[in-house]
Amino acid sequence: MKDYAHPEVLVDPRWVTEHLTDPQVRIVDTHIDPAPYESGHIPGAVFWNGFGTLLKPDWSINFDKKSIEDFCGRSGIDNDTTVIVYSDHSAVAPWVFWFLKSVGHADVRILNGGRKKWVADGHALTTEVPTVTATSYAAREPDPDLRALQERVQAAVGQENQVLLDVRTSEEYRGELFLLEPPQGSERGGHIPGATHLYYEDALNADDTFKSADELAALYASHGVTADKETITYCAVGIRSAHTWFVLTQLLGYPAVRSFDASWNLWGRLPDTPVEA
Repeated sequence: MKDYAHPEVLVDPRWVTEHLTDPQVRIVDTHIDPAPYESGHIPGAVFWNGFGTLLKPDWSINFDKKSIEDFCGRSGIDNDTTVIVYSDHSAVAPWVFWFLKSVGHADVRILNGGRKKWVADGHALTTEVPTVTATSYAAREPDPDLRALQERVQAAVGQENQVLLDVRTSEEYRGELFLLEPPQGSERGGHIPGATHLYYEDALNADDTFKSADELAALYASHGVTADKETITYCAVGIRSAHTWFVLTQLLGYPAVRSFDASWNLWGRLPDTPVEA
């Protein structure tokens, strides 16, 4: 991991085992389904249900300041806590990383390979829910440098020095699926005109760890995504988009990358946004 631009944002299972009882560290297991956590999680890990915590009922990101302060405080996280995020789903931990960085948390790290790597390396899981002492947490307003809003995305269409990077499945990119199901009613499938397609999982090895820096740089360069261009990533609801944002900014060090967190959930519902299929 030492060749990444910011290797400190990744930890391996051994590092986690050495910090299971560290009072300055909080391990967060995140998913949009509680079943993986309930079936077994890293000892001491608290659970964040992405749906209802980070996502609103309409699938938009929950940036309500009081809500963020409440669920961080309930989780025993203060502003100086080192937060280690992992998931049973490869895209979710980088999404939580992006979310916490957006609201100003200083020290967030990801378990490289997530739950899959933890289990493969022979480490134990538990079903015991930890007892957590609540803390006080202060969130900031979302950092505009990490996000792309609709107006910025629309302005990027057709610009040679900007890349719109669609990281969904090929079926979504072609318009066959809308939020992973066939479009219904006024929903419009497809992609933003001129958007480059590169599935987010192409950045991962078979064990869900990230590919090497050289492999990643070559992969993205082959799709026209380079450090000298501004890149806007998008997907369906901003989760996979944030995963690619993490790869580009934290592992490759690209300076101008934003995640369009509203993604196709917004773009494909508006009546006048340009769409290609």
